[in-house]
Amino acid sequence: MKRIHIVQHVSFESPARIAAWARERGHASATTRVYEQAVFPPVYEMDALVVMGGPMSVHDDERIPWLVAEKRLIAGAVEAGCFVLGVCLGAQLIASVAGARVHRNRFKEVGWFDVEATREGRSHPRFGLPPVFGAFHWHDETFQLPAGAVQLARTEACEQQMFAIGDRVLAMQFHLEMEPAGIDEMVVHAAGDLTEGPFVQAKDQLAAGAGDACRASHRLLDRLLDAWIAGGDT
Repeated sequence: MKRIHIVQHVSFESPARIAAWARERGHASATTRVYEQAVFPPVYEMDALVVMGGPMSVHDDERIPWLVAEKRLIAGAVEAGCFVLGVCLGAQLIASVAGARVHRNRFKEVGWFDVEATREGRSHPRFGLPPVFGAFHWHDETFQLPAGAVQLARTEACEQQMFAIGDRVLAMQFHLEMEPAGIDEMVVHAAGDLTEGPFVQAKDQLAAGAGDACRASHRLLDRLLDAWIAGGDT
């Protein structure tokens, strides 16, 4: 059993399948919901840290003071050898803490789009990916690949989609954890992102077939999470 701590930035981007996976595997989990109270536990109280997505930017330190403390938490968790997982904003925060540049992507990417595994992503000994898989996306920022990281995946719209640093740090720009109800919430709370663009889908496209698509994403996510949390055991 691992002690997993989750950082949730907004009510409408929950850990969803990640939380369900933790329960099913018998791990203990706790959540800091920064929109309610931004008090982070010490690193020694966790074995793993999960950092979720959100509409804010890693550059919003002055506007959102708790971001500074969260970055310290992530840096401390990595330094302590904790398992660290970042999703969307969480991936960008890991990249930033690792010294990489986070910046506006050429394209906003919102909707269901195929992800292509890199050669290293297909052959990675722990996080080996299928050549192509579908995933839900909702972002307009991206990151440079951190020093020492291995790029695992890309999309047509965004070159950096997933990376690993060693066996314990995993970052995903896309959302494998999403559930249909969560997509509905995103549409309500972040409707302003649904602007015209080559990689922005309409509301009906986001919902179409979401149940089957989410289930397929969850199967891949479960496998990745099992591999991630076992990263220090072999």
